[in-house]
Amino acid sequence: MLISVVIPCYYSEKSIRKVSELVLEEFDKNPGYECEMVLVNDGSTDGTFSEIKALCEDHPNIRGINLMRNFGQHNALMAGLNYTSGDYVLGMDDDFQTHPSQIFKLIHKIEEGFDLVYGIYPEVKNGPIKNLTSIINRKTSRVMLSRPKEVESSNFWIITSAVRDEVVKYDTFNPYVDAVFYRVTTKIGMVPVEHFKREYGSSGYTFRKLLKLWLAYWNFSIIPLRISFFFGLFSAGAGVILTIILIINRIIYPDIPLGWSSTMCAMVFLFGIVLMVLGIIGEYLGKIILILNNTPQYIIRETRNLGHLRPAGMAREIVNEEKREDS
Repeated sequence: MLISVVIPCYYSEKSIRKVSELVLEEFDKNPGYECEMVLVNDGSTDGTFSEIKALCEDHPNIRGINLMRNFGQHNALMAGLNYTSGDYVLGMDDDFQTHPSQIFKLIHKIEEGFDLVYGIYPEVKNGPIKNLTSIINRKTSRVMLSRPKEVESSNFWIITSAVRDEVVKYDTFNPYVDAVFYRVTTKIGMVPVEHFKREYGSSGYTFRKLLKLWLAYWNFSIIPLRISFFFGLFSAGAGVILTIILIINRIIYPDIPLGWSSTMCAMVFLFGIVLMVLGIIGEYLGKIILILNNTPQYIIRETRNLGHLRPAGMAREIVNEEKREDS
């Protein structure tokens, strides 16, 4: 049984060697399982890729990918997924919060027949801001991504090779791997795992990056457009009711002057909604333009230990071409 472990790395020169070697130690403790690791440097300018290259020299089953710039965690995951060949593919972080000691909890759970298994944390060791954004993420993902109510997600997951083959077909510039998972399968399991504290540094997610990640939901949902439609409907209905009330008041009390302040309030409210709706539409149009312009999902600068391994999507095209030639 070959397990592929994909780790996106961002300024992790102090931690990635220890994380990788702990992963390999876990597999040494469990006979019957082999491990390959794909470490993706997501544009770090410190010594992260130097550490990855050293690991690749020490361990032939570790593959290294260096992206040309910082594309984001989910883009780096997609790059790694394209160069996996395992029966199962496991995704984890580079900061010890998803700890190698918990890996086989996920592996044994997915062997029960699931397509996707998340490691969930009964006790989370994050700061208050990260906890708040996690709550917002859980609530909005259920609405916008159609995530099942009983399912909790995390950055610690494992999927089958069949799910991986479908996920890598998604090649647009702004992926969100969990959303693709939910589109591929409903056989989703969860297993409690221990959440560890970060050993080095701090989270690379700034408010801007968290907002960009959240906007990636919009690639998989038309809910914002529907919300804007109902806002417009509500505003139109409120305007009609207000007009009727003003006409009735004018008939009953003809001496009451129409107020300039109330008119301005109504205008500001309605124009605000119009601008909000235009902004939502503009967000979708902007994404369409970026897709039509072939904005890259990721760009690889250099690799280590990939040999002649082709991206999963390209390998599938070659197999299909060979089948057509044989027929």
